[in-house]
Amino acid sequence: MSEKVLDVNETPKLGKLLTLSFQHLFAMIGATILVPQLVGLSPAIALLTSGIATIVFIIITQFKVPAYLGSSFAFIIPIQIATQEGGIGSAMIGSMFVAAVYALISLLIWKTGHRFIMRILPPIVVAPVIIVIGLALSPVAIMNASTIQVGDERVYSLLHFSAALVSLAVAIICIMFFKGIISLMPVLLGIIAGYIYSIVIGIVDFTAVKEAPVFSVPEMLLPGIDYEFTVTWSLLAIMVPIAIVTISEHIGHQLVLGRIVERDYIKDPGLHRSILGDGLGTFISSLIGGPPKTTYGENIGVLAITRVFSVAVIIGAAVLAILVSFLGKVMAIVQTIPGAVLGGISILLFGIIASSGLRMLVDHKIDFGNQRNLVIASVILVIGIGGATIKFSETFQIEGMALAAIVGVLLNLILPGKTTETLIDETE
Repeated sequence: MSEKVLDVNETPKLGKLLTLSFQHLFAMIGATILVPQLVGLSPAIALLTSGIATIVFIIITQFKVPAYLGSSFAFIIPIQIATQEGGIGSAMIGSMFVAAVYALISLLIWKTGHRFIMRILPPIVVAPVIIVIGLALSPVAIMNASTIQVGDERVYSLLHFSAALVSLAVAIICIMFFKGIISLMPVLLGIIAGYIYSIVIGIVDFTAVKEAPVFSVPEMLLPGIDYEFTVTWSLLAIMVPIAIVTISEHIGHQLVLGRIVERDYIKDPGLHRSILGDGLGTFISSLIGGPPKTTYGENIGVLAITRVFSVAVIIGAAVLAILVSFLGKVMAIVQTIPGAVLGGISILLFGIIASSGLRMLVDHKIDFGNQRNLVIASVILVIGIGGATIKFSETFQIEGMALAAIVGVLLNLILPGKTTETLIDETE
């Protein structure tokens, strides 16, 4: 492994700090603004809350973990379902309850150690659920890429689909034929290329950009002020089980990040602190109308390439994200990005999410000759992708991804022949 340029507690000079921080901003901004576009939230509030959540996370982890928090893709479908049933306010309240689960898990880990969570969430449960997240989102990607809203129905448009294909092609080229920072920004560069192409073919309306002020306060959604809400068992069943997936994702990122910066983040500052930081970031984000948060692999990749592990650089990126969220013209341009462009990028992004689940199965050498593994993975995949629902009453039902995660955990606990394979090597 090549030598580090700056360690975690080192701070570069201002000019270099800004350059390095902008790299992190560009690496995460494409994915972070894509999530709110898909669930009906403000891209500006997504950027604002990503910066705030990142700073909160770094404080909670005692300035030891150089991680950036962006919008979580795991919550796209749950937010859409919760919004359909009770409005966007319900989705925000549901996200706050997810944050409460993070806090509870953090407390349990602090008191009892982290091994119990690893045994509940082995790769044979987590990996198929991650696959479900990617594949369950695939119809959304195709719909956005190839159709447009005309009246009350979606209509196929070859012109818009061509914009989706341009976005997809550029993103693939960035991944396959470039190295360094460019290879870590396929989402952003794909969106830019697709947007330019969309302007050329005349499917972008700049009216909103002309009318937007130069500076604008991000549109917040405050409980009791901007929306009324009712907490139902159905809402909790839609949102809360997704914490199974996102906590697993968080642990994986902490392990990878620890290897890159040559530290054991599971022990210091401790998994309980990093999970709590992630949860508080999600809570604060949801409290003012932003999407749930998660640590970003894109920014971990930037750390690996630049070998700059400075927490100050991550804080700089967070501050820049907050500042950009107040630029009204910039945010208005983001709002004019055609759905087809986002759909084209989503084809790749959602597929990568699903493929990362497959990669986890391979990396952990999961044996599908073992009938137990075969049963658990098969049931999770069909329940999750098929959108199965258990309806207890008109106000309480568990469905799709949430049901798949719960069933996966239960099968792992009750089926005989349980292995010791976990996300963390038990010999450590």
